[in-house]
Amino acid sequence: MLELRCHCEGCGKALPPGAPDAMICSFECTFCADCAQRRFNDICPNCGGELARRPIRPRGLLEKYPASTTRRPLVGGA
Repeated sequence: MLELRCHCEGCGKALPPGAPDAMICSFECTFCADCAQRRFNDICPNCGGELARRPIRPRGLLEKYPASTTRRPLVGGA
């Protein structure tokens, strides 16, 4: 089950569960599309893996499997 992290780990932008611009790696590091493309060239700065579009969890399943509300440190401590 994907954690659906709540913000970009690059710039801090909010990325709610339905955000169409959320990108993740295989370890679920989460970035906005702008950071993923412009800052990191679609490569996760944490693990070196590919950043891909995060799938959107169906609304009905968000109640049973809610998104995370835990904020992670930003890359580079920004």
